[in-house]
Amino acid sequence: MKRVVLAAATLISCLTAAFAWAQTYPSKSIRLIVPWPAGGTVDGVARVLAPSLAVGLGRPVLVENKAGAGGSIGEAEAAKASPDGHTLLFVFDTHAVNHLLYKNLGYDPFKSFEHVSLLVTSPQALVAATNFAPSSVAELVGYARANPGKVTYATVGAGSSNHLNALLLAGRTGVEMTHVPYKGGAPMMTDLVGGQVNVMFVSAPQAIPQVKAGRIKALAIGSARRIPQLPDTPTVAETLPGFAAQSWVGALVPAGTPKEIVARLHGELARALGAEEVRGKLAAQGFDVVGSAPEVFLAFAHAESDKWAKVIRDFQVRVE
Repeated sequence: MKRVVLAAATLISCLTAAFAWAQTYPSKSIRLIVPWPAGGTVDGVARVLAPSLAVGLGRPVLVENKAGAGGSIGEAEAAKASPDGHTLLFVFDTHAVNHLLYKNLGYDPFKSFEHVSLLVTSPQALVAATNFAPSSVAELVGYARANPGKVTYATVGAGSSNHLNALLLAGRTGVEMTHVPYKGGAPMMTDLVGGQVNVMFVSAPQAIPQVKAGRIKALAIGSARRIPQLPDTPTVAETLPGFAAQSWVGALVPAGTPKEIVARLHGELARALGAEEVRGKLAAQGFDVVGSAPEVFLAFAHAESDKWAKVIRDFQVRVE
């Protein structure tokens, strides 16, 4: 009987401490890890949301870029952080597939984190260097068939959505292209603008400014319908029915973070995403604002992992 009373007292004490902890949260600056270089898709979302989050939380939100290995270096660092809500992680779609590609990640994409919210999605654009002759999907396919292996396509690494979508395009059309991996979206865009690579799939927010400035050209968009930012650009599906290409960004915290703090962060992210100014900035860039519940994001991440696992097996994708 004494053991039961003691156990109950201990539980109550722990719950009381956790509640008090949540009530005083946050007690210092929030570290927002972006596991990609500055200037990329995830970094862009973080830079838009950080100021609004800082206002809501009453503490500075400091963006840190920890790039490398398809985002897994930054994710591993976040997974080891104290689960007190002062470390937030924004991830790209590689979050759902890195465990299929790397043998020693040092973390589990589902067990090592609490999934807070799927923040945004965006269609991917198939874009090309201005010095590359083809200007449509059909022309690209024709050129690639006539020149096997000579078309180069840039990605942010093996297993990334822009890599897997390029493989799907090649598989669907029977062409052979050469993969050129980069550490992030900004450096691969720099080389596309400079004509060092021919084509790539990239999130619409990264593509739109460069296309409008005439630095690159848009061959097609991966959405179901044409987008208002590039109304004259056809969808890939207009040439290859059913083809769709999408990117996404989500928010995580280390596993073990108290539920009250996860709920607070989810609420602040939802509030930020609901602000007219923030929504306007994200929409103008080509993002679709989501702001899902934690359980919805977790289910989404599992579904993405299952979907791409088959592609990775079929195309024998490996990290070099």
